[in-house]
Amino acid sequence: MNETALVTNDAIALGLLTTILGGVFYTSTSSHPFWKKFYRFIPALLLCYFLPSLLNTFGIVDGDTSKLYFVASRYLLPACLVLLILSVDLKAIFSLGPKALIMFLTGTVGIVIGGPIALLIISVFHPDVIGGHGPDAVWRGMTTLAGSWIGGGANQAAMKEIYGAGGNIFSIMVTVDIIVANLWMLVLLFMASKAAQIDAKSGADTSAIEALKLKLETYQAEKSRIPSLRDLILIVAIAFGAAGLSHLGADFLGPYFQTNYPWTQTYSLTSTFFWLIILATSFGLLLSFTPARHMEAAGASKVGSVFVYILVATIGLHMDIAQLANKANLWYFAIGIIWMAIHAVLMLLVAKLIKAPVFYMAVGSKANVGGAASAPVLAAAFHPSLAPVGVFLAVLGYVLGTYMAWFCGQLLQLVAVS
Repeated sequence: MNETALVTNDAIALGLLTTILGGVFYTSTSSHPFWKKFYRFIPALLLCYFLPSLLNTFGIVDGDTSKLYFVASRYLLPACLVLLILSVDLKAIFSLGPKALIMFLTGTVGIVIGGPIALLIISVFHPDVIGGHGPDAVWRGMTTLAGSWIGGGANQAAMKEIYGAGGNIFSIMVTVDIIVANLWMLVLLFMASKAAQIDAKSGADTSAIEALKLKLETYQAEKSRIPSLRDLILIVAIAFGAAGLSHLGADFLGPYFQTNYPWTQTYSLTSTFFWLIILATSFGLLLSFTPARHMEAAGASKVGSVFVYILVATIGLHMDIAQLANKANLWYFAIGIIWMAIHAVLMLLVAKLIKAPVFYMAVGSKANVGGAASAPVLAAAFHPSLAPVGVFLAVLGYVLGTYMAWFCGQLLQLVAVS
């Protein structure tokens, strides 16, 4: 870790993060009038995300060099996906209807058209951002942002290679990606906490979502039991056993496609992380057809939710609020904020038009902008049983990411060099 950071030991950093999580959960369930009033306006999950960012912002922990997010995303993420999907009811998910898919595709369109529009708007005030044929041309860097915001890291890397984005502009866009996407995540988490009020006001039909949640809650009420040590060990064994198998398969499939079918990089098939998410999701689905699904009665999704909150905290650790005050990056942040605003406005307009619930809008957006690392996290903020919806849409984002980001790159190039 960076020697300038106050804490350079990840074990200490993990202790700080879990202490923050403990403090948030302790106060959020407190009967004290102050905390009751405080959490009426500030969602607990929002604090689990925001407070760790202060550790990075004020130099207590260096989020960029800490390995905690890598550990959480590679070990805890696949494990929590398995546990959250374990008791999935596919029939109930499909009964959610087409609105979830419509909102996801709307989010994709918002990213595709938002980039070129944002570039045009900023060029009016700062003409230097337009044009350029070299590797550090702004439009080339924006193609990598499109890849990240439609698919994920694999798609972002693909755009870097396809459009030849230079290292300088790429690193700037990575910063814009982290800051702007995380700020939007904060907004969505806040909306998630107010979903019932927003849906009631808009007249959205949430019956299918409520039916899915009710089904799980009824199952838990009828079958749930106090978990024994045996139960907890089995839950952990299932989670990390499946995660281990997912890594084993991903470590083989990624390099195999890279060596034998390098052209499949366009489809993210050469990415080990892509296969890790696919396989963990698949194992969770397969286990849902076996007696292992009954581990939900012993709290499998609760254990999975613990992993989710640790993941949320490590994601927050990568956010540096101070970057917003860096004058050299203000124009790039302005592009990112306008771009995200176009995406958000389009999502909200379509959601209002078709009366889609906040859940569809929020998860459809994060399946694009956040991918598999955060879409299920946001979905679980509504209810643990809804996490698989986020996973499925995020996987769809991986599939469409390269195609749509490439098309966005063509539009960006047309705007920049015309």
